[in-house]
Amino acid sequence: MKSTSLSLIVGAVALAAVTGFAALTAPGDGGTAEAGAAARLPVERSSLLCPAPSMSDLAETTYSSFTPAGENGGEAGAADLEPAEPLPTDEDAPAGEDADKKDADKKDADKKADKEKAAASKPVISLKDLGKPGTAETAKSDAPALVGTASGKFAPGWTTQQTTTTAAGGARGLLGVSCTAPDTDFWFPGASTGASRQDYVHLTNPDDTAAVADIELYGADGPLKSDVGEGITVPARSSVPMLISTLTGEAAENVTVHVTTRTGRVGAVVSAAEDEVGSDWLAASADPAGTQVMPGIPADATSVRLVAFAPGEDDADVKIQLLGKNAAFSPAGNATLHIKSRMTASVDLKDVTRGEPGSLRLSPADGSTTPVVAALRVVRGTGAKQEVAFIPATEAVGERASVADNRAKGSVLSLTAPGATAEVKVTASAGSEAGEATVKTYTVKGGTTLEVTPEAPAGLKGGYALTVETESGGPVHAARTLTIPEGGVDMFTVQTLPDDGGTVEVPAAEQDLSVLDD
Repeated sequence: MKSTSLSLIVGAVALAAVTGFAALTAPGDGGTAEAGAAARLPVERSSLLCPAPSMSDLAETTYSSFTPAGENGGEAGAADLEPAEPLPTDEDAPAGEDADKKDADKKDADKKADKEKAAASKPVISLKDLGKPGTAETAKSDAPALVGTASGKFAPGWTTQQTTTTAAGGARGLLGVSCTAPDTDFWFPGASTGASRQDYVHLTNPDDTAAVADIELYGADGPLKSDVGEGITVPARSSVPMLISTLTGEAAENVTVHVTTRTGRVGAVVSAAEDEVGSDWLAASADPAGTQVMPGIPADATSVRLVAFAPGEDDADVKIQLLGKNAAFSPAGNATLHIKSRMTASVDLKDVTRGEPGSLRLSPADGSTTPVVAALRVVRGTGAKQEVAFIPATEAVGERASVADNRAKGSVLSLTAPGATAEVKVTASAGSEAGEATVKTYTVKGGTTLEVTPEAPAGLKGGYALTVETESGGPVHAARTLTIPEGGVDMFTVQTLPDDGGTVEVPAAEQDLSVLDD
């Protein structure tokens, strides 16, 4: 074996140990990376987890799955989302019945379970084409969580949007969430155990063995006492919803939820329903950092509440800045926020955007470098026409990010450049039923937020996806707001667009194996 080939194998093994996803192309097989230099290659496998959408009989849910076209992985592949396994239930016959009756009941139960398992093995949605969304719908009140995997050419940049419309009832609202990748650590500032809120944290396990998770809650005065938030078992390929208020006896309006796993991985997301206001999903904040950006506050927001948390041992002092249409400025009376260690801090910014779209940036103040997590609770409308959504702190778009389930009307894209001016390319994909992709380039001035109504695909039928790519300049953070009028209420939901992680860096092989030449 020649040294070049063996060195590449060492590099590939190292990469597999780090990611488990990327494939390596050797010289002569189309590879372009220079010897000894790191390269970026498409991932070959991605996982996504969608929570159970709603328990309401009035709920209608749409799934939209999408992988952008581009320099993707292998020639073959698939992207399927399948129902999670139902949670185990006690189906033993009541005491006192004879053995024959018990056996008959057990056989009937086994047959029913076999039918359910066969139905569950069929994908709810399978992606067929790159650059074109695949969709599915359900109106079932007991629709399950979904567990999905994409491989080969469908893996790089794979995303799925779950959008639920509930027209009436205590959970009225438009609930949107980008299905999450499995992980071991999640932060959710902006949850609540208050009397007016019914918040659930949904834990979904993608793997074939059980996961064990812990849930910690933090209020304004520190940790909330909980005896039942530890050692929560999430069975293999199943989903467990936990009502947050049942994990503690303390009622707190603003709570930070911390989910970790002792064994295995889970996808985690919080559903929040607020009496007389509405409901939506609260996605996890970006990892703790000194600077956080929350893009996409609607121009007509009537109430904006910032919730932040410092998970370390030190307090944090942060500057609050609104990145508006033309410049960045601090809200009057709220230029800074002191966040005590392991205590949830909040501030009511009211109608901070005052008729113009904006984004919020938190950055270190007075030399503080303490990392924080953060999210916004945003309300549009007043009185009986209120509706709520959440905007977590998010990472920058990076090389590329996508969001699915955009409609012919109602989609708005917010782009903010917290540092230097940047240029981005926005692609509206082909329609799920018909329509040709369109591409447009935008310049985002540093320290501002640019709100645009995307140019829909020509001849659009169905929905489409938006893909944002950074072309030049500083980092850009993005969010998509989807608005659907229902019963006189402008129901809305906001999804952020962090880098899709479609490529991984291949580390260069350091070891010289030329001594093994023949």
